[in-house]
Amino acid sequence: MEKIIHITEKFVRDTLGEDTTGHDWHHIERVRKNALCIAKKEKAGDSFLIEMAALLHDIPDAKLNTSKEAGERKLSDFLQEIEIAKEVSSSIKTIIDSVSFKGGNNQKALSMEAQIVQDADRLDAIGAVGIARAFAYGGKKGQPIYDPGLEIRGEMSEVEYRTGKSSSINHFYEKLLKLRDLLNTDTAREMAEERHQMMEQYLHQFFKEWNGQA
Repeated sequence: MEKIIHITEKFVRDTLGEDTTGHDWHHIERVRKNALCIAKKEKAGDSFLIEMAALLHDIPDAKLNTSKEAGERKLSDFLQEIEIAKEVSSSIKTIIDSVSFKGGNNQKALSMEAQIVQDADRLDAIGAVGIARAFAYGGKKGQPIYDPGLEIRGEMSEVEYRTGKSSSINHFYEKLLKLRDLLNTDTAREMAEERHQMMEQYLHQFFKEWNGQA
């Protein structure tokens, strides 16, 4: 198992090491640490499945590949190469499929492992690091920091969420501020509280400065 983890680490480093959208190796490593910490405190889940899914969760992500199908193929090819049992490979894929926000349209994570990895990934999207990642991704995508003329989107399809026009500040309201209430485990909810407050304080200060009141 340890050898497989090391091989997986190298594969992910090689694949995402140069990413500048906030989905780099350091993000992966934080998600892994969060996931293993949550699993330990909750005394739940299979640690190998959790660690593998945390390491690989961004490999098939459509926004980091030429297409959704290309990403899924990349993940499947790697899992075949390391020759793990089919049921283990299937479990890892199922966990990863439940992680992404998808505009709020994804189904609730079913397994304990999926709940833990989803929570770990969402924790890294909020707080001080989450703020930095939001602006890194928005800039890479060509979005404005803020545009008062762009309305905050409510319910939307996954396609609208991925391709519709938005701003980095709107992203807080369309996703980031929602995440605390979507977490699965008590441990993650506890970890999220300070991070959520940090974002609220940041937005309060942002709009004071934007409106010339600071």
